[in-house]
Amino acid sequence: MEGNFGPTEQVLWPVSVFSGIVMCKIVYELTGQISLLYFNKCYNKLNKSQKIEWNNRGFSTFHAIVAAAVSFYLLVLSDTFKDGNPDVLVVHNKSVLSDAMFGISLGYFLSDLAMILWLFPSLGGKEYILHHGLSIYAMLLSLISGKGQIYILMVLFSEITTPFVNLRWYLDLAGQKSSSLYVYNGVALFLGWLVCLRISPESFYETDQEFLCTISQKKGGFKVIFSANMLANLHCCLSESELLKRLQGSFSSSMFSPTCIFILIR
Repeated sequence: MEGNFGPTEQVLWPVSVFSGIVMCKIVYELTGQISLLYFNKCYNKLNKSQKIEWNNRGFSTFHAIVAAAVSFYLLVLSDTFKDGNPDVLVVHNKSVLSDAMFGISLGYFLSDLAMILWLFPSLGGKEYILHHGLSIYAMLLSLISGKGQIYILMVLFSEITTPFVNLRWYLDLAGQKSSSLYVYNGVALFLGWLVCLRISPESFYETDQEFLCTISQKKGGFKVIFSANMLANLHCCLSESELLKRLQGSFSSSMFSPTCIFILIR
């Protein structure tokens, strides 16, 4: 695989990864402080493990909002991934902002994975380790090769479901399962899950000849797109887990549900 290490990347990548880690630490602490000020009744009743998860979901939500917003800007509003040059495949397009977003997301996934392993399995089971590991692998491949960033951004945009998942957890812990907000949040989560299904990179390259050109030209390009597709499918599975919890009240493991098996093998 060709390297993509220019002078800009040599500075941008480590700085953005470090910034992502610092961002997680800052938001983690702020979540605790804000919760003490505005949700002190509920927050003070939590044990140590629950407070750690409460704060952890704070920076998880923050990253999801930032990642989805930046991805939407790059994919829809900016000209970065517009197919305006017939001599350059859109899968080769990249920008300083997309590189920086990948670096920040790498910092987030590394921080969250470290906490998951540290407190395993209270913050997440093996499926979350697989999800985060695949996320890190796919983004590293895309950064190093400089290819397939458009597909990784599609997956990052699907992180928009994360705030609804986390809000469901907060409301559940606060004893607000009967509230209107809990119901509306469940509807929003369902709609977000449908978006996740539709936004899978394979739905874009099934009829895209550029995908065929990419895998015929560069083996590394295929690895990036294959990883992005698997990551999108796994994200759908984790979202489905929350849906089944919402609809059924109990759930064993979404990784073995019929829908998830279909999603992963399709």
